[in-house]
Amino acid sequence: MARHDPQSKLIAATREDGLGGRLLAMVNAKALADTLGYRFGFTWWPMHDDEFHSVEKVDKIFSADFIEKHWLGERVEPTGFDVLKEVAFTRASLDAAAGRRSLRGWICNEFKILDFFRGGPELVRRSETLRGFGFSQAVNQAFDAADRRPFPGPTAALHLRSGDIVRGKYRFMLDFSDKVVASALVKSIASELSSKGLTTLLIGQDRATLEYLRSQTGALLSDDLGSAEFEDETLRAFFEMRLMARCRTIYAGSSVYASVASTMGDIALVHPKTLFGGSKAAEMILGELSRHQSDYHPLEAAFGYQSAFLDLEGQISPTRAKNILGKAYALDPENDIYPLKIAVAFFRDRDYRSGEAVLKALMTRQFEASSAMPLRAIGVLVGRSWLGHVMSKDFEFFFAAAADGHPYAAACSAHILHVVFGKLEPARRMIAMSLEAEPDNALFKRIKRHIRPLVTPQSGLLAKARLRLWKAGIRI
Repeated sequence: MARHDPQSKLIAATREDGLGGRLLAMVNAKALADTLGYRFGFTWWPMHDDEFHSVEKVDKIFSADFIEKHWLGERVEPTGFDVLKEVAFTRASLDAAAGRRSLRGWICNEFKILDFFRGGPELVRRSETLRGFGFSQAVNQAFDAADRRPFPGPTAALHLRSGDIVRGKYRFMLDFSDKVVASALVKSIASELSSKGLTTLLIGQDRATLEYLRSQTGALLSDDLGSAEFEDETLRAFFEMRLMARCRTIYAGSSVYASVASTMGDIALVHPKTLFGGSKAAEMILGELSRHQSDYHPLEAAFGYQSAFLDLEGQISPTRAKNILGKAYALDPENDIYPLKIAVAFFRDRDYRSGEAVLKALMTRQFEASSAMPLRAIGVLVGRSWLGHVMSKDFEFFFAAAADGHPYAAACSAHILHVVFGKLEPARRMIAMSLEAEPDNALFKRIKRHIRPLVTPQSGLLAKARLRLWKAGIRI
């Protein structure tokens, strides 16, 4: 059916995250739909309940004509849609699936999905697709304003995404750190770009950090080019996106917002660490913080230490790892990833007693504050993102410390076995080791009661659904 009537099937972008993520998914979906002759659609709903993300209503972003042609509503019922995943697919495979009368189309939300399209025809360029979007009059005015602003000369954009990864909940999850360029590396980046004859345009979120870095590097800020004229955050975001798109190159972490700007300008998006190499960049960050740590917001400085540690992990001694992590922890004492990684550094060095002392202090303090299970630190230990469990490569060191007879490491291991691997009996044996060492320990007793089957053969559908969510890292 689809070969004869391709417009009967739909390729839909339905992401519900930030502005950049939604736009990039839409570009991918429409490029694929235009290439194959399918219809394109998108969902869009406003979001104003997030400290770090705000997305306006659909009619604030897109033109009435674009909305009429392509908007599917705030959400779409997923029944009847397949999901395009990051596995190879061809026009023939989609056409074959489209021949099923029950198939309405495909959900297309993966950022790299077009890399998995094989064979012909040649894909419509994403930059061409984005240029064809019908934006609202206000957004187009922001674009026009950005196009009129002159640069002082050849310019490279440097995107300093921070938000929830530096100052919010995602700073507890190391998987997201590569999305951000540490602010403590900016002076080195600007100096390197200057040596290439390029002015640095800094685009970021934290006003104080941007002002400080401008004073130290002479970099341009979007305010210098008129962004202050846009009180509306969304219009300001589009203005800055267009400024970035006009630059020679965009330097950024794996920021989706920067990816959209790169697509808009059809210019290269480069990770700044390629200017130096990962380990050299890490040493530059550490050197900058050793001299000027107090000039940065504590969480910005802590993230700098985190970024440097992740680039050096596996290359440095446990002693140096503990030193770097200890500085980050002192700046961000609510971030449990730091003491957990400090304990791992001790365990890697087979200094189990010192690592155990770190765990004992952390877990005891949190249990005294709240007896709720699991402890906050355990949530970090067994936490997962879409990439997998954040601390998966460290689990073996908790097991080794437990095997060496350390009860707090054994308690952590019990949680790992229970939540990550779904091994109930081994988890019970592990917490039994903790209780054997300290029979009157109230925390260990509480953990023992917590480690129980999540479902039984007699459990209903709700309990089984809860188990599936639990294994996916979702707590309800």
